[in-house]
Amino acid sequence: MSDGAEPGSAGPDSAGDAVGAGASSRNSSFVADLRVLLAERDFRKLFACRMVSQFGDGVFNAALTAYLFFSATSFPDPVAAVDAFAVLYLPYSLVGPFAGVFIDRWSRRQIIVWGALIRAAMVAVTGFVVLSGQTRYPLYVCALAVLGVNRFFLSAVSAGTPHVVNRDKLVMANAVAPTSGTILGFLGGAIGLGVHLVTGGGLVGSAAAVWFGGGCYIGAGLLGLRMGRELLGPRQAAGEEMPPAAASIASELRDVFGGLVDGLKHLNQRRQAAYALGAVGVHRALYGTLLLAGLLLYRNYFFHGGSGNKALGHAALLVITSAVGFGLAAVVTPQGVKRTSKNAWITIWLVAGGIATMILGPTFSQVAFLVLGFAMGMSAQCVKICVDTTVQQVVDDAYMGRVFSIYDMLYNVAWVVGPAIAVPFMPDNGKSYLLVLVIGALYLVAGAAYAGLTLTKTPTGGSPHAAPTPATRQ
Repeated sequence: MSDGAEPGSAGPDSAGDAVGAGASSRNSSFVADLRVLLAERDFRKLFACRMVSQFGDGVFNAALTAYLFFSATSFPDPVAAVDAFAVLYLPYSLVGPFAGVFIDRWSRRQIIVWGALIRAAMVAVTGFVVLSGQTRYPLYVCALAVLGVNRFFLSAVSAGTPHVVNRDKLVMANAVAPTSGTILGFLGGAIGLGVHLVTGGGLVGSAAAVWFGGGCYIGAGLLGLRMGRELLGPRQAAGEEMPPAAASIASELRDVFGGLVDGLKHLNQRRQAAYALGAVGVHRALYGTLLLAGLLLYRNYFFHGGSGNKALGHAALLVITSAVGFGLAAVVTPQGVKRTSKNAWITIWLVAGGIATMILGPTFSQVAFLVLGFAMGMSAQCVKICVDTTVQQVVDDAYMGRVFSIYDMLYNVAWVVGPAIAVPFMPDNGKSYLLVLVIGALYLVAGAAYAGLTLTKTPTGGSPHAAPTPATRQ
């Protein structure tokens, strides 16, 4: 149940460089950049560890989704579905901003190694919970533990990247590595669903897929051992002493909270960035609601009463069409913005999302929903690419990290809050004409509001760089 987002992928310190490098980066290919980076021995070690781990993330998320939504004994209602969304996405938001306090004090290589191995142990327990047929809180506690530790792992990988590539290749690494991780995550999800189905589906299939993901985490931990303990830092400046541990950690945690407040104050002074974040937040909330309704439709309406395997196979097609839309957005957005502007492009795709939802949604047809999945995936990523670039261009560099932390939190919290608000109006089978029409109408309202706030007040922008940024996952 991943949308491809990967919070915390690229460090905010390189955000400005990434924008400036937009023109030149479009002249080079992804494969060529990857080949250049893989020539760096230490980068290869960190890259291999990251790819195996993110492949495991895809497997684990797919296994949880199959179990929570498509097991033979499970016919999820909207409340249970929102709980699942919260488990899968809130750890990134709640843990993320504070992870830096610890990854700047502990050996990042050790965080990577032990984080992977601890996750593997937790996944082993999760598999037995799944096999026993437990749902809701026993499962959620296990999943939260796995995903919370994973946030530390990804933060340590990002913070360690500058130690394994030359400075002139850092922007390239921050674009290539997260993109590769997203691709491996999608591939892991597909393989995880395959493992679920091949092993018979049901509780056994879900547990087998969960344990397969745990095996990937063991592999990532072992690959991490190839790196030197001090390779990824943190490195103290000469003569600098570490303050007392407990007092320092408490102080730094307070500083993180204060930094988030400062970031919000800065956004109040940079209204263009604030409007852009508002646009992506609204889109995420509505898109998340639409996805939740879609999952319920596939499980409880299109294939009601079945074992779940057939429903899961068809729902996987919806994920694939959405992923194709995501990928195509990176191709069309640079040229689209070049012909219009970032603000106009955001407006166009908010409105396009509303029109697609209002036309295709009320059909409640599987074919129409595949087309809708493609359209909404494309709409989501077209908006997000422009929002990423707007934030990078408008926010002062001194506040970039704090604003991207806020962006990270907003991006995932909105994905949960939107469906949570819609729960009272969503039937168990997900089929509600009123709900899809209201979602479509809200997209149109959001597009009109954004146009009114931005198109008459700011000049057109240049073509954005479509590389992943700190708020990028799926």
